Amino acid sequence: MNKFLVITAIGADHPGIVDDLSRILLDENLNIEDSRMSVLGGEFAIILLVSGNPQAIKQVQEKQQSLEQTLQLNLLIKPTAGRAAAENTIAYEIRVNGMDHPGIVNRLAQFLSQHAINIDNLETKSYPAAHTGSPMFSVEMMVDIPHQLATRKLQDDFMELCDELNLDAHFAPIDR
Repeated sequence: MNKFLVITAIGADHPGIVDDLSRILLDENLNIEDSRMSVLGGEFAIILLVSGNPQAIKQVQEKQQSLEQTLQLNLLIKPTAGRAAAENTIAYEIRVNGMDHPGIVNRLAQFLSQHAINIDNLETKSYPAAHTGSPMFSVEMMVDIPHQLATRKLQDDFMELCDELNLDAHFAPIDR
């Protein structure tokens, strides 16, 4: 039976990081199940879910220090269980765009948390507006909404919050 590890790595960005890391995992007989990678500022950051037999998992955990030196990355390696399917929920996609200002992510997360809505995935980006260069901000989320919530009222309340924050929003169910 396969076991799972979450591996988080961060370090100075340079070409070949993904090649080097994925080759090491392949050589250790581990499979990359899921991943998120990005360059943030001058740093490369990656989060991986890998699977493999218990011996392969143990070997990678024991080699953490040597892997850090080889890859020139700081690693956090943590055993985890496979993810259970979200029961009694509906998957929704939320996209929000507007002028950048502090607190956007917190206000959106606070709203979702107050309604017991789990954020499954969240990505943000800052960028300059096309013609004016004004600082803009976008948020994309996948969330799991409990079946018992009145989604029409929830959507209306969310849109009202976005109006207060002067943000454009999209809030709709998706298939996964």
